[in-house]
Amino acid sequence: MAKYVYDFDEGDAGMKSLLGGKGSNLAEMTRLGLPVPPGFTITTEACRYYTAQGEYPPGLQDEIDEHLRRLEERMGKKLGDKEDPLLVSVRSGAAISMPGMMDTVLNLGLNDESVKGLAAQTGDERFAYDAYRRFIQMFADIVMGVDRDLFEEKIEEKKRKRGVTQDVELTAEDWKELVEEFKAIVREKAGRDFPSDPREQLDLAIRAVFRSWNNPRAITYRKQYDIPDDLGTAVNVQTMVFGNKGEDSATGVCFTRDPSTGEKRRFGEYLVNAQGEDVVAGIRTPKGLDRLAEEMPELYEELTSVMDKLEKHYRDMQDIEFTIEQKKLYMLQTRTGKRTAAAALKIAVDMVEEGLITKEEAVARVQPEQLDQLLHPRLDPEASYDVIAKGLPASPGAAVGEVVFDADTAEVRGSRGEKVILVRWETTPDDIHGIIAAQGVLTSHGGMTSHAAVVARGMGKPCICGAEAIKINQAERIFEVNGLVVREGDTITIDGTSGKVILGEVKLIEPKVDVNLEKILSWATEIRRLGVRTNADTPEDARRARDFGAEGIGLCRIEHMLIGEDRLPIVRRMILAETEEAREEALMELEPLLRRDFEAILEIMDGLPVTIRLLDPPLHEFLPDLTELRVELERLKHVPGEREEYEAKEKLLARVRAEAEANPMLGLRGCRVGCTMGGVTEAQVRAIIKAACDLKKQGKNPRVEIMVPLVAFRRELEIEREKIIRVAEGVKEAMEVELDYLVGTMIELPRAALTADQIGEVADFFSFGTNDLTQTTLGFSRDDAEAKFLPQYIEEGILTDNPFQTLDVEGVGKLVRMACELSRKVNPGIKLGICGEHGGDPRSIKFCHQVGLDYVSCSPFRVPVAILAAAHAALGDVQDATK
Repeated sequence: MAKYVYDFDEGDAGMKSLLGGKGSNLAEMTRLGLPVPPGFTITTEACRYYTAQGEYPPGLQDEIDEHLRRLEERMGKKLGDKEDPLLVSVRSGAAISMPGMMDTVLNLGLNDESVKGLAAQTGDERFAYDAYRRFIQMFADIVMGVDRDLFEEKIEEKKRKRGVTQDVELTAEDWKELVEEFKAIVREKAGRDFPSDPREQLDLAIRAVFRSWNNPRAITYRKQYDIPDDLGTAVNVQTMVFGNKGEDSATGVCFTRDPSTGEKRRFGEYLVNAQGEDVVAGIRTPKGLDRLAEEMPELYEELTSVMDKLEKHYRDMQDIEFTIEQKKLYMLQTRTGKRTAAAALKIAVDMVEEGLITKEEAVARVQPEQLDQLLHPRLDPEASYDVIAKGLPASPGAAVGEVVFDADTAEVRGSRGEKVILVRWETTPDDIHGIIAAQGVLTSHGGMTSHAAVVARGMGKPCICGAEAIKINQAERIFEVNGLVVREGDTITIDGTSGKVILGEVKLIEPKVDVNLEKILSWATEIRRLGVRTNADTPEDARRARDFGAEGIGLCRIEHMLIGEDRLPIVRRMILAETEEAREEALMELEPLLRRDFEAILEIMDGLPVTIRLLDPPLHEFLPDLTELRVELERLKHVPGEREEYEAKEKLLARVRAEAEANPMLGLRGCRVGCTMGGVTEAQVRAIIKAACDLKKQGKNPRVEIMVPLVAFRRELEIEREKIIRVAEGVKEAMEVELDYLVGTMIELPRAALTADQIGEVADFFSFGTNDLTQTTLGFSRDDAEAKFLPQYIEEGILTDNPFQTLDVEGVGKLVRMACELSRKVNPGIKLGICGEHGGDPRSIKFCHQVGLDYVSCSPFRVPVAILAAAHAALGDVQDATK
């Protein structure tokens, strides 16, 4: 029969998938002899059964009863006993940490009778009724669905009547009265009395925690971090210890290293005479951990000793929750700490140098997606600006956006591509969708371990917490600071590195690769097999990508060089030319301009391969808009003396109409232009080869790869390849230069993939253009699909991911795999790469590694991400081999 419940002394850290992260670590700390309040864990298997069936699995209730009996026996107390009650917490804990996303109930076991026993045992009636009101408030919110704000309003009302500002200033009588008011709220809003039977309380709380696995914020969080929906959460039932028993009690959160910077210093916050939710909820601004050394020096020493022990044991930075109950320390949780990308890099590098972990482990611990954080802008040090407030620097980086005051507005405006800053008194887990959509987060309350800080750090969003000078008026959609009114829609800048809140927009500058990133990337390069190139069309992009570690250019698009004001008219003349001579004349004008561009890019990439794709897009993209031309023609018809211009525009309209296509993305574009319009391919090749020969004469080492786009038939590539070689050899001979170059094609049509053995015989390389290959395989127009139905397809489970962001391995991936196998059979030395957007996506890169591509190519800012993802893919091979 399945076992669904484990005492803390029955498990260990290796049982994370069964006991969840919290449960397995509580078991591990118990095994290590640390002061952990006893309890038991209900497994994730039980949650999965409950989620599927809506009821407990057979035998679970009996197991809960038995483990509760053992816990009562061990503690010498009965749950909810009226003389000396055992009280417990009921807390979630998934295998993959999801901080704040699921539910917790504290002080369970209190009722009108047991609260008197708690008061008698502790000699503190105020403490007992404070604990009772907290329990009602939390239980009613989480289990019974009663709005938590209704209780907060009663507390604020009571404080106003008493003329006090802090919860701790309320008396025992105040809390007694509030308990009765809270119960009345429950009766009215839930339609039943607050449950007084402790066993019923426990049963309802366990079920509520199971259900919280699928609450909206948990689902949103899992989607954001690609956490599977079928893992389920464990439930931890643990003996309560109290940090709110007076001035000799406290509760806090600490990290063994700074989670923002990675510095090797103990970091954390705590509150005296408080319970755990007070720290993370931002209700009171907590104290820094170093103050504990002054207030409770012996306990500080004990805590820091435990912190050191846990970090050495787990060999990673730990995020720890602790409570001090009347001068006794208890450990409530440890887990691998969430950290910024900068902190992840520093901690990984430092731990290698300290001998705690290997280089391979260091590389594996830095997630590729995290590196995006390092590529966010920061304030220009030369800029002048008006700082209107300062808060705690909770998550580094700078962001500019318009102020919004609620998560829903942030989500709506963010989805439209608008830049917003979410400004809140303090965020809650229900704000997760708004945090995702915002550029950054600003709160007027809360500390460095508050919800906003932890979530923003995990996402790499700039965040400032506890900017208490900011007074938010939610109803009027404004905030005030020192007499200044900032309205919703006004622009502000926040700097999560310094905590500065700035009125207006400040210029931001790009970050640079630091020494820790350089080390991690160098170690990753030792590990990875895949090469990493960049997609770059300008010298600036090429230089930036090379600085980031790119090993060449996998896609340089000629069309991006043709859209400047000085070039577009020439391109239009070339397209609309009515004679071969007119077209040749336009091409001769373009050639030196392109030659200059190619020379600049090839020089920056000296010694590295540069793949230049010949003209690809539909020609209509270079022509005037048909509708705008018609409007202009109609205007000119009514303007006296404009006959000559009218006739010219009329002629242009006729030519543009003649060039119009019903489906231009599948029309005259790519190699079809070269095959049907004489001179177009030749002019491009002359510019490329002349630029390379110029550099060769200067002693440089240009490595040119010319790519023919949109090939579907072997004969198309043969025709274009013959032209390329004829022109290239002619230029080399005329300039008296020896130059090696490659000629290949982009695989972006299903037929090309299916006949890769034919095309591969006349290609030196393939580059998979997975953006178009995805469109042509799925029959999706990307712009239309993303705007009209893709979000719903993902929501309905028709697709698990946006196929334009993460490669459709089962469909498009099958074509890629087939093309690799077919081409290598006929041309074993063929080079294979990918240059679509997927070349910068970690999961797609893993697939590229598995099918044996030689390189991936991505945007300059994704190069470090791709390097690390390629190393992770290689490390995955090693792990698979050792299983």
